[in-house]
Amino acid sequence: MIRLFKHYVPYAVLLLGLLDFMLLLAAAEGGWLLRARQIGMEVDHIATRIAPLLSFGIAIQTAMIAVGVYGPESLQSIRHALARLLVAISLGVLFLSVMHFLLPDITLWRSNSLYAMGLAIALLLAIRLLLGSMLGGEAFKRRLVVLGAGNRADRIREIEQRKGSGFLVVGYIAMNDGAQVIPEAINRNAIYNLADFVVRLAASEVVLALEERRNALPLGDLLRIKTTGVHVNEISTFLERETGRVDLDSVNPSWLIFSDGFSAGRRLSSIAKRLFDIVASSILLLLTGPVILLAAILVKLDSKGPAFYRQQRVGLYGEEFWIVKLRTMRQDAELTGQAVWAEKDDPRITRLGYWLRKLRIDELPQTWTVLKGEMSFVGPRPERRQFVEDLEQHLRYYAERHMVKPGITGWAQINYPYGASIEDARNKLEYDLYYAKNYTPFLDLLILIQTLRVILWPEGAR
Repeated sequence: MIRLFKHYVPYAVLLLGLLDFMLLLAAAEGGWLLRARQIGMEVDHIATRIAPLLSFGIAIQTAMIAVGVYGPESLQSIRHALARLLVAISLGVLFLSVMHFLLPDITLWRSNSLYAMGLAIALLLAIRLLLGSMLGGEAFKRRLVVLGAGNRADRIREIEQRKGSGFLVVGYIAMNDGAQVIPEAINRNAIYNLADFVVRLAASEVVLALEERRNALPLGDLLRIKTTGVHVNEISTFLERETGRVDLDSVNPSWLIFSDGFSAGRRLSSIAKRLFDIVASSILLLLTGPVILLAAILVKLDSKGPAFYRQQRVGLYGEEFWIVKLRTMRQDAELTGQAVWAEKDDPRITRLGYWLRKLRIDELPQTWTVLKGEMSFVGPRPERRQFVEDLEQHLRYYAERHMVKPGITGWAQINYPYGASIEDARNKLEYDLYYAKNYTPFLDLLILIQTLRVILWPEGAR
């Protein structure tokens, strides 16, 4: 993997993305030439239309990222990739058609876009057919040696066996630090020179997955391995990189304190984030104001009760604030006054509320909370005080998610389906901690773009 702005991107995805962008530029140029020759127009030098070509490439590739074209499923399945490509290119061309009315000089003509769209589908599908077996094959996978043969090493094996895994374990070394779970692991005592053994396996990385590190850390081995040019990583860092979340089973306070990250408080990033929130929320409120008003009227007509509801949530540094949403449940949803988890097919949700939640329209009034500065567009979802107090008793580091401003969408929301249990809260906390630890404006942008995928293919919105 390569680290871009503190976020890890697999080499296969990066290579495919670069190839896709070049093919999109070629498709845009091909569409321009076809249409020009069709109407008998003289073709100028390509430098005269760089802006329209770039706008086509950037718009389509942004849509591809948004709908999940570079996700593990699309890399493994041509059928899945084709379906997402068709959606992405259609969305991109629709966006460019609208942009043509506002900025005609930097966009393709609509007739050019039609030809470019057809060429793009053909070229992008062709490159996936050519590289399909390579993208998920061993050519792009890193070779790992795992020092450990217990439950932690078995966690690495589980991730290796998942679709889209970016690494291949070429050897497990039992370090005599506990019960052995990996039967084929080689005992450390059977290896004379561990550094030479790692080099002979052509490993590019060694992961330390000891069950008990006290008085068991093989410093001499690790030093010699490191000096051969092979990367050495602790399991918590490895799992963070491979899964996009902070693994609660393996982390300890010292790792959180001394590892790289938690720089969300840097002045420049915070100022940029706040400026974006102000501008974007102002524009969004203007554009969606009529939608919110219409939805509010329909809510009043659909069921008894107010169109909006206000609820206290826990925000930055544990401070409470009022959140405003369109009402999607019956007025008597919580008669006892106790907070209740939402369930799948929750009977408290109204007929209209089901669609408001499915289309995320009920979230639009929160834009006002963003404008006020109590929330951001991107961040951990704020929870109610009753839930927070309960979860802090069950989950380590839960309070740390309140060290960043809560958001409408977040890293957990685009990576984990809606859940209503302690285990679901635990999984989401791991993603929230990853976001808090690795926050950059680039990660915010990536989350905002990929939120479109969650809207188009909702998974259990409640």
